[in-house]
Amino acid sequence: MRPLEVVRSVLLDLRMNKSRAFLTSLGIIIGTATIIMVVGIGKAGEQAVTDQYRRLSAASITITQNSTGFSGGVRGPFGQTTTAATTQTILSADQFLAMSNQLQDVQSVGVSVRTSATVAEGSASSTVNLQGVNEAYATITNLYTAYGDFFTDQDGALRHRVVVLGNNIAATLFTDPSTAVGQTVMIQGNTFTVVGVLDRIGGTGGLSTGSSSTSPGQTSSVSTAADDSIFMPYAVALKYTTGTATAGRGTFSANNATTSYIALASDITTVSAAIDEIDSYIASILGSSSAYTVTDAGSTLTAALNTSNTMASLLLVIAIIVLIVSGIGIMNVLMVAVKERTREIGILKSVGASRSTILSEFLLEAVFISVGGGLLGVGVSFLAPLVLTALGVSFLASVEGAALGIAFSAATGMFFGYYPAWKASRLKPIDALNYE
Repeated sequence: MRPLEVVRSVLLDLRMNKSRAFLTSLGIIIGTATIIMVVGIGKAGEQAVTDQYRRLSAASITITQNSTGFSGGVRGPFGQTTTAATTQTILSADQFLAMSNQLQDVQSVGVSVRTSATVAEGSASSTVNLQGVNEAYATITNLYTAYGDFFTDQDGALRHRVVVLGNNIAATLFTDPSTAVGQTVMIQGNTFTVVGVLDRIGGTGGLSTGSSSTSPGQTSSVSTAADDSIFMPYAVALKYTTGTATAGRGTFSANNATTSYIALASDITTVSAAIDEIDSYIASILGSSSAYTVTDAGSTLTAALNTSNTMASLLLVIAIIVLIVSGIGIMNVLMVAVKERTREIGILKSVGASRSTILSEFLLEAVFISVGGGLLGVGVSFLAPLVLTALGVSFLASVEGAALGIAFSAATGMFFGYYPAWKASRLKPIDALNYE
């Protein structure tokens, strides 16, 4: 038989058994759509992680306090032991900020104290993430203003009540962010002047993420993205919003405000050396560096991407299992088809059809079912953004996902369709013609 006649025969058989072919391909449709959704979710996760850290310099280093601090002997800044009556378990903000002057490979150190607060302007109000930061923190995390200017450390020293609004917050309070500069807002009963509005960042801009605390033991769903935050000088935040006016205890408990630190290495080649210096500096004061975790931005980004990729891989495995189950269904249907068409196979062989022709006919039928199901799965995947958005899951469509789905569906059809096709090709003409 000519190849065109083989294809025509396969299409004719599928048309005569439309319902069976469609039901057989249902698993392929679901599996292909699932693969596309998994790839889309994975890519959205990667994009979210990239957006989260893209504002950070490659030479930046994050310093995170561990949940259980070290309780060792108190040591001076140069390692000498003191006879203090109390045990120091964490570094103060001043000690962290002093690293830029005492450590060779640390260029600057940024500090941020974060809490949640209600901001109001006229009749408009909102509970937002509030961060008190120094100039170094803004520089390291690349917080640029679209309108106005960022405040300086001098503003903090003079206790100027000034703020910089995230782009979304400015739009919420003033409708047009460009009109916010020079206006005033009320934060916890105090009036603050808006001196700048951040350029739209997207993601979290490399800033600390998670829920903002509102009261002991409770958290809110306040967004900590830079676009949804308000920034003020670090010293001003300590005085007016966190409920404490001292910076000597590292992590603040008043009003559940928490601090974080970020350092900038002298250049990208000295990041590793700077991390070692910071660990040694912490150990020289506390006796051990175990109270803090010091990591560079690249490692943090890699770890976050690995976590995202692991979840995507897990979902992909589930989708492949669905396709394997569907492939078994295709094999079962083709085995039944071989039984039903045994006499037809005998007739084809008796008029000169070769084994390869018979094998090609049944194998093409399996491939047509699986590829057809794959194409329908691609069509179904167009509904994925609607469904996933309703469930609060991010999705990023890609040609790669569609190509991967169709490729897997075709491979499934070929793999599971081969054995029934091979068995059909091995039938002897006389046995096939005598089959009842």
